[in-house]
Amino acid sequence: MSIREFLDYLQFEKKYSIHTIEAYEKDILDFSGFAQASFELEDINQVNYAIIRSWIVSLVEANISNRSINRKLSSLNTYYKFLQKIEAIETNPLAQHKALKVSKKVQVPFSETEIANVLENEFQGTDFESIRNLLIVELFYSTGIRRAELINIKLQDINSSTSTLKVLGKRNKERIIPLLSSVVSTIKTYLEVRDTLDTIVDRDYLFLTKKGVKVYETLVYRIINDYFSKTSAKVKKSPHVLRHSFATHLLNQGADLNAVKELLGHSSLAATQVYTHSSIAELKKVYANAHPRNKS
Repeated sequence: MSIREFLDYLQFEKKYSIHTIEAYEKDILDFSGFAQASFELEDINQVNYAIIRSWIVSLVEANISNRSINRKLSSLNTYYKFLQKIEAIETNPLAQHKALKVSKKVQVPFSETEIANVLENEFQGTDFESIRNLLIVELFYSTGIRRAELINIKLQDINSSTSTLKVLGKRNKERIIPLLSSVVSTIKTYLEVRDTLDTIVDRDYLFLTKKGVKVYETLVYRIINDYFSKTSAKVKKSPHVLRHSFATHLLNQGADLNAVKELLGHSSLAATQVYTHSSIAELKKVYANAHPRNKS
């Protein structure tokens, strides 16, 4: 049983992204290299938990974070579960393993004021890049889409007549998201300036560079970071923080959790509930200010 068969399973049956599959492959090959170097073990299908435990110790000693170690072990666990499924092994050596403790990362969303400052004060230009960047910020904040989803939007995914956007999410799951009229207007303006580019290579894709090729992940991250660095003192300024802000602000305004789940493209409510801590904080503030027993 080869690792290649497992990776094919992730790609064709589980519909994982190439980026995710590459991460799984790296984690498994890292462990395989350790098992071979430390125990002269050629076949990781034959390992026991003691060997995996030694790997964990080596990762801790290398100052790898518990969060990263848990991710590596999750990859390995998925691999062994697959081997069990196809009856290549009888028992999963990680069956009794408990994840290492990690501190909860509290994601701090942008405030409504910070976002308004960026949208209203930082986009005065009418050139291609200014309008493109404005649309990127507007789409992130008004739809809550992921960075990879934004990068892969195609022109055919936009329906101006119904003011909707079709998004291809994780595991190739499609969802339809409504668009604000202001965003539809910005899309129209952007498409007009997009047509003036000297060269368009990736014609099917919505977001392009000045050279006419599809935008890439680091460029999109840099755009968000650059604009929000001018108005926000928060440590992290990324597309995901805008996604977090989208969900938090909707919940603050009383949006139904299930509706937010569908907009975000989550497969379960548990994934959406991580965004509720901010809305609870807002409720506490309203409660403290409004309850008659809290008046001094």
